[in-house]
Amino acid sequence: MARYDHILDTIGNTPLVRLGRLAPESVNVYVKVESFNPMGSVKDRMARAIIEDAEASGALKPGQTVIEATSGNTGIGLAMVCAQKGYPLVVTMAENFSIERRKMLRFLGAKVVLTPASEKGSGMLRKAEELAEKHGYFLCRQFDNPANAQVHYETTVPEIIRDMDGDPIYAFVTGFGTGGTLNGVSRGMREHSPDTRIIAAEPDNAPVLASGIAQPRDEEGQPAGSHPNFKPHLMQGWAPDFISSLTEEASRSGGIDEIRGVPGDAAMETSRRLAREEGIFVGTSSGATLYAALEVARSAPEGSNIVCMLPDTGERYLSTPLFADIGEEMDEAEMALSRSTEGIRFDQNGGPAPVAAPQKVTLDEDARQFVADTVQCEPVVMFALEWCEFCWSARKLFAEMGVDYTSVDLDSVMYQEGERGNKIRAVLAEQTGSPTIPQIYVGGQHIGGCTELFDFQRDGGFGAELDRLGITSRPFDRDPYSLLPNWLHSRSS
Repeated sequence: MARYDHILDTIGNTPLVRLGRLAPESVNVYVKVESFNPMGSVKDRMARAIIEDAEASGALKPGQTVIEATSGNTGIGLAMVCAQKGYPLVVTMAENFSIERRKMLRFLGAKVVLTPASEKGSGMLRKAEELAEKHGYFLCRQFDNPANAQVHYETTVPEIIRDMDGDPIYAFVTGFGTGGTLNGVSRGMREHSPDTRIIAAEPDNAPVLASGIAQPRDEEGQPAGSHPNFKPHLMQGWAPDFISSLTEEASRSGGIDEIRGVPGDAAMETSRRLAREEGIFVGTSSGATLYAALEVARSAPEGSNIVCMLPDTGERYLSTPLFADIGEEMDEAEMALSRSTEGIRFDQNGGPAPVAAPQKVTLDEDARQFVADTVQCEPVVMFALEWCEFCWSARKLFAEMGVDYTSVDLDSVMYQEGERGNKIRAVLAEQTGSPTIPQIYVGGQHIGGCTELFDFQRDGGFGAELDRLGITSRPFDRDPYSLLPNWLHSRSS
């Protein structure tokens, strides 16, 4: 491993891995695992390239806000680049893309503006254009920005040629979204490996490229609405509802030798098989690309080498149909395995219990006074543990209602010296009659633990008490028990 000046220097040089079980024995299928990029997708390459190209040209000014329409991976890559370089970022995203992507973007500091799913990819692009024009943002225009394709011409192709070490490449297989990978790699392969067949894959129920029907465009060359052959499909990040100019250019210039349609269920099944049979964890779009590559491999000459792009990781698909059949609780086989030994079984003790106070701690007058002073001086106080799931569930309620509160985290460093945290817990156990944490007080009155707080909120008492104390709060209209982690729901219902 090397040392780097910053995270952006770790982009690229992703591994080329030969499949050992999924590919036909007579053909070598190599997958380029783009999840090895720092933010887990091929779009990291393009994100850095677009920003640095704009910096060099002067199109992006210091401190200017960057904006882009994205299904997620481009935005996540841009969020990393903008965070490292100090640019604010806004992304527009259709509401039907995975929740994991939204959360990652916001975690990285970006603002996420959702657009109606009914408006599809062209809708989120129009929203980005509107916001850029109104607020003076720099719009990346990933779907027709030459820097998007150029980075694959300059980095992806040389990496593949280097790693194949002179072995001929029968075919290169990729999907397309922006068209950057398809455009840049096809140009580079024509120069470095002219006999390599370029295979473009797209959803079989939305054959926009295979249809041969031109993309409707406005006077400025931008997509004028959806392509007439587009239909919704399962491959997020693949094949938007229009043909990008980069994809159109690759097709028009003869950069595509064949187009393969991929069924959505086959894409998901291939993703699952890749994980379970090869140990490679990818999303639906990667499964779709690999399915097309395996179809090519079945009719390829013996000894052929096929290279396939795997655009991203599976972690940003957890809330999508790809994981619909993956349970959170133990299934019958797992439960039977649990019962095959006598100890540590949920069916014996009902699962994890709330955190109990340690035993044999002498009551301490300083601790007693600390509890009394804190309860009287702070309108809302929670005696908590930093790691406790019940405590974090209560914190979520406070946060969503906008309630300021004091948290006394008894397992934190400041309460460790002299067993101070344990002494405070012993006082709380004596005064409340309950050994568990958290213990919550409002206006000097003991409310109880997490579930008692939730019941208090359900009954309207919490809001009324906050009003009496002059504490502002926001309405909270859903069941507070929904804030508990899933594994705690059965204990609270």
